[in-house]
Amino acid sequence: MKVLCDTREQRPFSFKRFPGTIVERTGLKTGDYSLHGYQDRVAIERKELNDLIQCLMPPNRARFERELCRAQSLECFAVVVEASMDDVRQGRYMSQMRPHSVLQSIAAFSVRYRVPFIWCGSRAGAEYLTFSLLEKFQAEDEKRTGRLEKGTA
Repeated sequence: MKVLCDTREQRPFSFKRFPGTIVERTGLKTGDYSLHGYQDRVAIERKELNDLIQCLMPPNRARFERELCRAQSLECFAVVVEASMDDVRQGRYMSQMRPHSVLQSIAAFSVRYRVPFIWCGSRAGAEYLTFSLLEKFQAEDEKRTGRLEKGTA
């Protein structure tokens, strides 16, 4: 499987624990990760907790909402968070934004843009889930269409 990683991703996943996975750095229009041949259909946005909180506050909020809006055109999009909801509840981040406000913003975005925010608990959990979502998307598409996407196996 060839995973595409956006060139702006500062701490990219290596996917080393997933044999046969090739990672290629490229500019993605939406999200941090996608699949070769599927860039216009699937993307995953990775967020560390502090980055997520910053994206919920001005001036970053408008940019983040534009990304979520663009993602609506994709068949599959998710935000994977390298933290737990309890980390938010306990305020384990560097911001004065109240935990209730953080969670309410995420709930509003989930409904408004029909995008799941998935609490992965850790960086390793987020890498695992990113790989799994991309792998399952590709497998389901191949099952549905009866073809193997060129250059992805």
